[in-house]
Amino acid sequence: MQSLSAISNHDLRDEIKAYWSQRAETFDSQPGHEIFSEGERAAWHALFRKHLGDGEGRAALDLACGTAVVSHLLDDLGFKVTGLDWAEPMLERARAKAKTRGRQIRFLMGDAERTMEPDEAYDVITNRHLVWTLVDPLACFREWHRVLKPGGMVLIVDGDFVNTSRLTRILKTLTGLASRLGLASDAQHGAPNADMAATHTSILSRVHFSEGAQANAVADLLKEAGFSKITVDQDMAAIHRAQRKNFSFFKGLERATQHRYAICAQK
Repeated sequence: MQSLSAISNHDLRDEIKAYWSQRAETFDSQPGHEIFSEGERAAWHALFRKHLGDGEGRAALDLACGTAVVSHLLDDLGFKVTGLDWAEPMLERARAKAKTRGRQIRFLMGDAERTMEPDEAYDVITNRHLVWTLVDPLACFREWHRVLKPGGMVLIVDGDFVNTSRLTRILKTLTGLASRLGLASDAQHGAPNADMAATHTSILSRVHFSEGAQANAVADLLKEAGFSKITVDQDMAAIHRAQRKNFSFFKGLERATQHRYAICAQK
């Protein structure tokens, strides 16, 4: 008989998949998801080069690739990119974007926690804003360790969106006030309506990092999964400065105060 926990996890994963399938329609219209300036693109390139170097034809697996924002950054740097996502509406937009831009990026439907990819197939694994959604991050990190070649690297870009500072909470309140006055349209940045915002909150309350994906906790699980040479980089200032131009005033300041980070680890 299947255990209750297994059933619950399966249901939660389905709910997460459905949520991101719905989000696909507006995903590329939102700052912080798609890239809206060459300055921001350059800042992302610098972050990836800092930790991964230039691609030089190395194989990269971009997990939970969504509409392929990070996949295109990797392609810019010379990686041979495979984007994997389990939401078909996201992949439809990713394929269309790659076709329009003339990019040779391979896209697959699959689960970042169970990729079904061969052992030691990739030099690099990347993901952005995926880890906070994981049901079983330790098993997931072991899966990533399996599909990486010896010496391969994983680069995680994520954040703790639960344990906010007093300053962040004040700025969020001011963004809400500005929204009510018609001065900001991004108070509920991310979910496009109240129902989806409630779904997001419900999902967050049930995932592994329901109390926040702190960088040190993520790093500890990477170590337990077999990774070494783990580096936590919290210097996201250049990216935040570039993104701020497309946020309302207080929302841009709020983003800069959040606990966001890049973690690089090696097999």
